Amino acid sequence: MAPGSASRPESWHAALHRLQREGLPHALATQVTSAGSTPREPGARMVITADAVFDTLGGGTFEYQVIEAARARLAGAQGDSEGGMSLEAFSLGGRSGQCCGGFVNVLLEVFPGSATTLAIFGAGHVGTELVRLAAPLPWQVRWHDSREAIFPDWAASQPRLECRHAPDPAAAVSELPTGTHALVLTHDHAEDCALVDALLTRGDCTSVGLIGSRSKWASFRSRLAVAGHSDAALEQVRCPIGVAAGPDSNKKRGGDKTPYAIALATIAELLPMMEGAKRTDQRGLAPDDLRQVLS
Repeated sequence: MAPGSASRPESWHAALHRLQREGLPHALATQVTSAGSTPREPGARMVITADAVFDTLGGGTFEYQVIEAARARLAGAQGDSEGGMSLEAFSLGGRSGQCCGGFVNVLLEVFPGSATTLAIFGAGHVGTELVRLAAPLPWQVRWHDSREAIFPDWAASQPRLECRHAPDPAAAVSELPTGTHALVLTHDHAEDCALVDALLTRGDCTSVGLIGSRSKWASFRSRLAVAGHSDAALEQVRCPIGVAAGPDSNKKRGGDKTPYAIALATIAELLPMMEGAKRTDQRGLAPDDLRQVLS
């Protein structure tokens, strides 16, 4: 049943579109071949999540076994960047104990969901452009700001985006998943410093970026060192962010300093760090896989 719907079940294709768009874990089960008497025909599909099922392959023990197999694969894919495919064979008179006695092959395609979280602290001009640019990418984005009613209306409809009012930097950082990529660019330098302090204290972020000049970072670095952070920890912070790479750049910003340009360069910096995150919105079989299934 579709979330929030009390009347009409959500079809498998509507559920698949929604789950892919939101980057949530799910499995697509497709009946690819059949022999003898079977509840459904080849091409029948259903979508399965950890707590919901959309559409049907015909019901009965066979369908429950498909759901069980899909959920086992989903549980095994958590934290992995690739779900992959498997072919499950069901003898309806044997494995499934159904009287129709046919034989069915079901292809399970498992999508583990977005493997990467990007935390953006600050809903100012650069933060807004970062969120816009991240929209087509397969990342879960958490957008934080300590100010109330600061997020634009369009943010509510952007996929894989969660807006969070975060007046307490330490509390906001404590709620991030392990391996988060964090970007700090709030309206207040003291808040920026508190956030970097909290992120380094956690110690499990994949990357930490801070907007600002080299002089800003020199001031922050001194204060963070006094707070007990080691040189190795401080070296993990990239500041400034959004600087074009090159042998002569020396982390000095030049050229276009508009919010869009800074955001674009920052996303470009992040992409190589996230190259292990596979797209979650692609489906279907490669030709070699398809030949193997149908042979």
